[in-house]
Amino acid sequence: MTDLDPEDKKIITLARSARARNGVTEGAAVRDETGRTYVAGTVALESLQLSALQTAVAMAVASGARGLEAAAVVSEAEQPAAADLAAVRDLGGAGTPVLLAGPDGELKVAAKAE
Repeated sequence: MTDLDPEDKKIITLARSARARNGVTEGAAVRDETGRTYVAGTVALESLQLSALQTAVAMAVASGARGLEAAAVVSEAEQPAAADLAAVRDLGGAGTPVLLAGPDGELKVAAKAE
């Protein structure tokens, strides 16, 4: 993570902490247009299934965010899920950075919301 901006390192660290603290498969964090961060884990209820990144985006929207600067997800996955990229795009716009890191916090993929 040495080449990342300190603010991007921060959201990866927050996402990693959410994953570990909640014992879920994914942790995520997003940074809105004002620099506020929203952190979430996977939601796996019988009647509601949300990825960690979808949950973090929903938390940002519910808190009044009007845009996103960046998003991070910590997962075993090799690529960000299409639904996650779409959720980030819906709030942040096309081209919003989406960082995917492994459970060890090492960046695997730096993608853009499409």
